[in-house]
Amino acid sequence: MLTTKHKVLLGLGTFLIGFPLVGLLSERGNPPIANQVVWNSPKTKTLFYRACADCHSHETKYPWYAYLAPASFLLSRNVSEGRLAFNISFEDMGEAEEASDELLDGDMPPWDYLLLHPEAQFSPEEKQEFAKGLAKTFGGDF
Repeated sequence: MLTTKHKVLLGLGTFLIGFPLVGLLSERGNPPIANQVVWNSPKTKTLFYRACADCHSHETKYPWYAYLAPASFLLSRNVSEGRLAFNISFEDMGEAEEASDELLDGDMPPWDYLLLHPEAQFSPEEKQEFAKGLAKTFGGDF
């Protein structure tokens, strides 16, 4: 017969093992691409795919932690919100003309993305070059 202490430990153990697996239920996927961007330069395209494409296209690369809660929930939310605001995979890309401003203001890439994707961090020179390329590709101010 299990004591209350054993029941609590069993419940806690079940939770700690089972909760991360709930992440398998999170929505993931890459819908079809309905748009091809005409980039102002190969460098702008490279920088975009290095730091932005995971959330702003239908070409998201899902890392191993995308399948474990709670990271899976945060990642799914970030991708959904990113695609809603600006998505190069649609003909109507959304707020594309604001991309360079978001970058220069420090709003993109978000800090939580940078924690796990240090390659998305730009040097000051890369940031300026990328912002200029985004403005030339999508319009907007620079």
